[in-house]
Amino acid sequence: MASADTAPAQLHPLPVQPHSKPPAVDPPPAKPPTGTLIGSVQRAMRLLECVAEHAYGAPAKQLARETGLALPTAYHLLRTLVHENYLRREKGLFFLGEAAERLAGSGAEQKRRGAVVDALARCRDAIGVPVYYALYRDGEIDIMCVSDSPDIPAVEEWADFRETGHAHAIGQCLLSQLDEEARRDHLDRYPVQAVTPYTVRDGHSLLKRLERVRRMAPVTERQEYALGTVCAAIPITIGTVAATMAISLPSNQAERLLPAVQRLQNEMGRLLGSLAISISI
Repeated sequence: MASADTAPAQLHPLPVQPHSKPPAVDPPPAKPPTGTLIGSVQRAMRLLECVAEHAYGAPAKQLARETGLALPTAYHLLRTLVHENYLRREKGLFFLGEAAERLAGSGAEQKRRGAVVDALARCRDAIGVPVYYALYRDGEIDIMCVSDSPDIPAVEEWADFRETGHAHAIGQCLLSQLDEEARRDHLDRYPVQAVTPYTVRDGHSLLKRLERVRRMAPVTERQEYALGTVCAAIPITIGTVAATMAISLPSNQAERLLPAVQRLQNEMGRLLGSLAISISI
C-alpha cells in the first residue's frame, strides 16, 4: 500500500504602563505596484467571466458594455481568446471554448479530490492510523489516496503495489470482489511471487483464500507485503466498482488492528459520499 475546523479564545488588552511606548505594529503587507499587473490579461479575464455568465452566448457589443471596455479593445481581446480556443464564436455570439472548459473541468476534479483527501484525513485522526483508499478499474489496482502523518507513517511502497496485489490487504480485498475470471486474468498478468517470507505461496493458494472471504468482511494480512507491518482492508460497494479502504500498523501493535478496522467500518457511513465522487476522478 502506497502514494490532506475551534471557538476563538477571548482576548484581553494588556495594560499600558505610564510613559511606556506603544507596542510596535507590523505594517500591513504592501500591495503589489500596479505597474506589475498586466492590464490586457485583466481585461481578458473580465471578458471570460462575462461570457461564462451567458449560457446562450453574447455579442461583442454586449460584452464590451458589461465589462466597461472600449469596443475596439473588446474585439481585439475576443479575437485572441477565440484563436487560443478559450472562446468560440457562432453566428456573432461568443461562448466558452474547449480550453476554458478544460480549465473548469480540472478545477472540479481538484475539488472532488480535495473532498476525498479531507475525508480520509478526518478518519486518520479519529482512529490514529494511516488510511488508504483504492479502486480496481481497467484491470489495475489504483491507489487513489493515502492519508498519514509523521507520527503515523504509511507503508513504504518498496515493491510496486499494482504488481503485488496478491501480497497486500488492499489487493486481496479488491481481488476478492471480482469474479473468478477477472481474478485469474489479473493473476495471469501479475503472477504470485514471494515478496516476504510470509507471502502466500502460489496462485492456487491465493484463489482458495479469496474464495473464503466473506462478503463485506475485512481482509487482513500480516507481514506479507512488508516485514514489520500488519494491514487490514474492508470492501466498499460503490456501484459496480470494486473499492476498498485500508489501514496499517507496525507488527508490534498488531493487537490494535481489528479494533481499528472496526472503527473504520463505523466511519464508513460518513465517508461514502466523498468516496463515491472519486470514481469520476
